[in-house]
Amino acid sequence: MDDIRLVNLTYDQDAESMLGIFNYAILQTTALYEYKPRTMAVMQTWFANKAAGNFPVIGLKNTAGELLAFASYGTFRAFPAFKYTVEHSVYVHPDHHGKGLGRLMLAAIIDAAKQQQVHVLVGGIDAANAASIALHEKLGFTHSGTISQAGFKFGRWLDLAFYQLTLQTPEQPMDDPQV
Repeated sequence: MDDIRLVNLTYDQDAESMLGIFNYAILQTTALYEYKPRTMAVMQTWFANKAAGNFPVIGLKNTAGELLAFASYGTFRAFPAFKYTVEHSVYVHPDHHGKGLGRLMLAAIIDAAKQQQVHVLVGGIDAANAASIALHEKLGFTHSGTISQAGFKFGRWLDLAFYQLTLQTPEQPMDDPQV
């Protein structure tokens, strides 16, 4: 794995590569409960939302500059008291599944969350995705609930399992000073 590096991703440099990975997940898997491929316009909004929330968008690239995997997190629920909780996502290019890149990305997103004083990372995982569940459990995530038949895709009902990792951050949690 010496030939890969962790980088911050940008719309201009990386949106097209990310779009390919997202659209594979949409069209071929239950990693995303979406039906239609995303567009570059959707990616522009996606990046703008990440920037507005000061959320990381990080990836792994090989020496040729190919995007192998990426991860980010964002707002869990849009209410002030949830400010220390985020929902994360990790995606690996289909040609690079099973190489440990998901683990590297999840570890990197955990590190970013600690640096940003996040308290809880939440992953919404299709309950049939045993590989993602195993990965999360290896890195300390625990099952915190499942919503049965939360989605419908590929002609069947999908159960959405939630896994969480509680961090020791923030060091000084505070209520909203506007309260």
